[in-house]
Amino acid sequence: MTSIPEDRPALPSWREGDAKRSIVEFVRRASSEVPVEERVAVFDNDGTLWCEKPLPIQLDFILRRFVEMAEADPALRDRQPWKSAYERDYGWLDAALVEHYAGDDRNANVIAGGILAAHGGISVEEFEAGAGEFLRTAEHPTLGRAYLRCGYTPMVELLDYLSAHGFANYIVSGGGRDFMRPISQEVYGISRERVIGSAVALAYRGDESGGTIIRRPEADYLDDGDEKPVRIWNRTGRRPLLAAGNSNGDVPMLHFTQHADKPFLRLLVRHDDKDREFAYAAGAEEAFDEADRLGWTVVSMKDDWSTVFD
Repeated sequence: MTSIPEDRPALPSWREGDAKRSIVEFVRRASSEVPVEERVAVFDNDGTLWCEKPLPIQLDFILRRFVEMAEADPALRDRQPWKSAYERDYGWLDAALVEHYAGDDRNANVIAGGILAAHGGISVEEFEAGAGEFLRTAEHPTLGRAYLRCGYTPMVELLDYLSAHGFANYIVSGGGRDFMRPISQEVYGISRERVIGSAVALAYRGDESGGTIIRRPEADYLDDGDEKPVRIWNRTGRRPLLAAGNSNGDVPMLHFTQHADKPFLRLLVRHDDKDREFAYAAGAEEAFDEADRLGWTVVSMKDDWSTVFD
């Protein structure tokens, strides 16, 4: 467990207001009322811990692979999702994600099929090496900063604050588990075994070098929507005390963070700062309706954060 010096203000990048007061009061109560082994906090990643526009970071990684595949096989250039990647038609891809959060997965399934084909048949070590190199070298297309510097400073402070008060923090993302693991400790202070995310099917092949785990071109599970609480329980065996998200896919996870006899907190990040990040609400309509109905704590980037990026 890390510790925060007593003379250092809590959550320095958070402006004084309802959101910060809710967090501080929740942590105060949890620290005094809940045994340390029960203090679990879960966070969505894309759009909650780091930037997801103009496209999710992992999607950029995958699109570059699609382009490589289309360059090697011209027949793919007329098939989605390779067609959109090759022609840089990101509008189709963005629309597919919006449709997914609205409950229409037809085009999302097309993308998923391409994703499974893109890295099928390689070892988990090869995939991790490629993902790690991409994340450490590529830059955000519009913000002019490295992807590893696209984490939201106030949310990283929140992770540190919770850790200092005995919480075990987990990432619970619709993004790929094995894509996030190489940098989760470096960016968020979250160890790789506390990363919960979508996964492909794996297979073990024995050999004289200790064997290899291979990525099979088929899905294991998509960690989104109703699957998030299931995966949280599978990994932790507990209901979290705190959950943070930003989209409709996070609603079940936030609902699951409810206790009859313990303090709990549900945070919903609102992207309303077009000058420092992006302003958008598509794919989060249900989440904000639930926040209004149930009194969840809404975090305004514009109003609650004095800075967005370090």
